Amino acid sequence: MLLAALPAFLVEITLYFLTMSGRTRAWLDRFSSGRVAIGLAASGLATYSLYSLPLGSFRWESLALLALFASLVLAWYLVLPRRWYADVGFLALMAGVVLSKVFARIYLGPHEDLPGSTLGQVMWIRLGVVAALRFRGMEGVGLGLLPTSREWAVGGLQYLYFIPIGVVLSFALKFKAFRWNNLPWWLIILTFLAMLWVVGLSEEFFFRGLLLQWVRAWTGRGTLALVATSLLFGAVHLPFGAFPNWKFALIAAIAGWFYGRAYLKTGSIRAAMVAHALTNVTWKAFFA
Repeated sequence: MLLAALPAFLVEITLYFLTMSGRTRAWLDRFSSGRVAIGLAASGLATYSLYSLPLGSFRWESLALLALFASLVLAWYLVLPRRWYADVGFLALMAGVVLSKVFARIYLGPHEDLPGSTLGQVMWIRLGVVAALRFRGMEGVGLGLLPTSREWAVGGLQYLYFIPIGVVLSFALKFKAFRWNNLPWWLIILTFLAMLWVVGLSEEFFFRGLLLQWVRAWTGRGTLALVATSLLFGAVHLPFGAFPNWKFALIAAIAGWFYGRAYLKTGSIRAAMVAHALTNVTWKAFFA
C-alpha cells in the first residue's frame, strides 16, 4: 500500500520544492497567469489520480471537489480586486479548507503514519503560495528554503527568548511534561527540516508574510499588527486535540509574537521559519 502511494508523494514533494524556488517562479513569469493557473490546477488533479488509482480509492466526486478548491484559490485574485476584503477572504479560504480536514475524505489511506491527506495539504500550500505571489503580487515576504546567516541568528535568538516562557507556561498550565524522548539524531534532523520547510514555511508565509503585512498596511501600526496576527495564530490552534484547546492556543499565540518579531527584524519569513522549527523540534524531543 505504501509503495503504491510513493510515486504520488515523490511527485508532489518535488512540485512543492520547485514552487518555493525563486528560479521556478521566475520561469513561470514567462507564461500568462491563465496558463499558470490551469497548469497548477492540473498538477493537483494529476497527483491525486497518481495517488488514488493504484490504491483503488479514486472517486470522481473527490476529483471534482479537488478541482473546485484548486479553481477557487487560483482564480481568486484573477477575478477579485486587490482589496482588503479579497485578502481576508483568501486567508479564510486557505485556513477553512485545512481546518475542515476535507483532504482526509479525499485522499483515503494508505496508512495512519503516512496519511494521504498530507498530499492534499502540501498541494494546497503551493497553490496558495503562487496565488499570493504571482496573482496577488505580494512582495516583502522573503520566501525561500535556505535562511541566510543573519536569518539563522535572528530566528535562533527569538527562539531563545520564547522557549523559557513557553516551558514555564506549559508546566504551569500542565500542557506539557518534560520527557526525554530519546529520538535518534537523524530523526531530529529530519523533523527539523520538515518543520522548517513545510510546517514553518507554510504557517509563516500566511501568518507573517501575508497577514502581518496586510494588517500593518490597513492600520499603519506595526505593534497592533503583530499582536493581532499572534492572537489569530493562537486561535487556529484551538481545534487541535480536544476543542477548545485553549492551552495550546495561548502558548501558540505567545510563540507567534516571537515568530513575528523575527520576521519584522529581517523582512523575511525565513527567520520566523527558523524560530518556528526550533520550537517545534524542542517540543518533539523533550516534552510529552
